[in-house]
Amino acid sequence: MSSPRSARLIAVVTAMTSLTVSAPYGTAAPALADTTTAKVRTASAGESVMTLDKEPTTLTELRREAQKAYKSIEDANRALVARQKKFGTVEKALAAKLESLQQATAELNKMRKPLSDLASSMYQDPSLDGLSPFFRAGNGTETLRRIADLDHIVAGRNNVLGDAVKLLERQQRLAEEAQELRAASLLQEAQLSAQVAALRKRSSSLVRSLTKALIKLGVKISSKGAGGCDPTRIGQAEQYPNGLLPQTILCPLPQAGEELRADAAIAFADLNIAYKKRFGTSMCISDSYRSLSEQQSIYYRRPGFAATPGKSNHGLGLAVDLCGGVQNFRSVQFNWLEANSKRYGWIHPDWSYHSPFEPWHWEYDPQLGAKL
Repeated sequence: MSSPRSARLIAVVTAMTSLTVSAPYGTAAPALADTTTAKVRTASAGESVMTLDKEPTTLTELRREAQKAYKSIEDANRALVARQKKFGTVEKALAAKLESLQQATAELNKMRKPLSDLASSMYQDPSLDGLSPFFRAGNGTETLRRIADLDHIVAGRNNVLGDAVKLLERQQRLAEEAQELRAASLLQEAQLSAQVAALRKRSSSLVRSLTKALIKLGVKISSKGAGGCDPTRIGQAEQYPNGLLPQTILCPLPQAGEELRADAAIAFADLNIAYKKRFGTSMCISDSYRSLSEQQSIYYRRPGFAATPGKSNHGLGLAVDLCGGVQNFRSVQFNWLEANSKRYGWIHPDWSYHSPFEPWHWEYDPQLGAKL
């Protein structure tokens, strides 16, 4: 059995030799702190991608799916920006935590220095023989003091090693969390980018199919004016004042010389197909989009039968005046249109039944159309 003195000597030797080992701080990538660990959900490959039971066949379905794809692009882009912003916030928290970790390392090195200096002097000074400085001849008081010094060194060694182990474990945990966070972030960003690309392709394909269908119906769409029939651009039309919509965002109707905003024009073309199937002829249009100057002219020529210039739905590209029988209240054509127009987003507004009485006036309701 070893004596207490032998145990102390072994402990001192172990403490001195362990001082040459330091934690490998600074080798890990910036990591996520314990209190800010991000639970990032891995986005599924089908997230934000619209699913269809069948391919769209009608103009309304094509318009709806193109708008859905475009909205999904916007949603995916917003999600990407939000995730990047969240990751940026986490990065700041990581930087703060790593700075605290550096300070802890500096304090640990400061605690370790006295012991390190003692070990260095014993290894480098040939006049010192191992641990002999602690046990040179002396009286009992000096021996007790030296033993107390050894106890202090052993206690210091245990504290230093304990702190070093905790620091190393913490650093390894931070590195693992950082790696997981970065991998998840890169994966999500790649998935969202792929989704956006797929949605853009889908939206463009639908718009092309829609344009071809309109041309087949007799709509005169030039290569320069094709954008006006793109339903994903209706947000641009909303940016212009009433009656000042540019030609580049107005879509022609099958009826020559008439045009509306893209969503209204597409819905009207679809309604016209049903009307033609029922009556054997296309709907008759006497007026559609009105510029501000046209609104002013009609307002002065027909007082009481035209909205104040700049207030008419005609100026938004969302209204038509019809003829061919529809203008006659309770005619067969009027009644059929009243019964079927809402299926395509078109309505005969309440005011037009009485004040002023305009059976020929019909409007496209974007909110109703969006639900189709």
